[in-house]
Amino acid sequence: MATLPAAEIRRAVRQGLIEDLAQGDATTAAIFSSPVPARAKIITQQPLVVAGMAAAVQAFLMVDPSLRLSVSKRDGDRATNGEVLLDIEGDGRSILQAERVALNFLQHLSGIATLTQRFCRAVRGYPASIMDTRKTLPGWRALQKWAVSLGGGNNHRRSLSDGILIKDNHLALLQRNRRPVTRACRLAHACRSSTIPIIVEIESLSEVRHALAGKPDIILLDNMVPNMVRRAVALIKSQALVEVSGGITLKNVRAMAAAGADRISIGALTHSAPAATVSLVMTLARPSRRRHA
Repeated sequence: MATLPAAEIRRAVRQGLIEDLAQGDATTAAIFSSPVPARAKIITQQPLVVAGMAAAVQAFLMVDPSLRLSVSKRDGDRATNGEVLLDIEGDGRSILQAERVALNFLQHLSGIATLTQRFCRAVRGYPASIMDTRKTLPGWRALQKWAVSLGGGNNHRRSLSDGILIKDNHLALLQRNRRPVTRACRLAHACRSSTIPIIVEIESLSEVRHALAGKPDIILLDNMVPNMVRRAVALIKSQALVEVSGGITLKNVRAMAAAGADRISIGALTHSAPAATVSLVMTLARPSRRRHA
């Protein structure tokens, strides 16, 4: 499971609070002129994998360090419908000001982790690895990929420097060359660092032999149906790892794994995961009762 640096969490939370609070909270300021003792709970409304709890805690504490927080579920934990994730106690004005930012992190990141877990469960029994892509929100890549790892998935390239991935548009610029797939792989071998993989994307079975001639580490089969993947795997014969991508859904992912894919990369994990449903419920805090001697 990947560990997200605390500095990355603080950066993202700080930016979220600047967006929401830089000009103040007009509603809370208009209604409450003095502190309002309150208690709040963040509660799940669906089963989920918790992701974003550390960010939610930071959001509340950055707004008001005097808030008292009790975490019931940490990042990576599973939660069922109706479970309490976090208790907050203190000035209700501060809770209101941090609420939306805290919930945004929890809902979005838990949604990614929960969807990733569903894909991982769908291929259970096969060695295929579920992977994310670089289809992430600008500024949120580290957070989104962290959420994928919390759901049991693996991270593909974090940046363009993490691997040589030869795609269709790279090949389009090599069309003057005979067998551009082979040529691109050979050029990659000539200049790459030995620590990063060479991956080449192909779209047809006819390109498999050209790819093998270039000796890539991974052959990425793009937008192929399971039967085509099976035929490509038979041609590749373990000379390279097989990755499949494009059009992967919960309905077909198991068939892709059964066809022999080693890696299944899914952009939807980060760009289309539905937000998890969690809510914050707040009440007035009861005044403490003092015993008289």
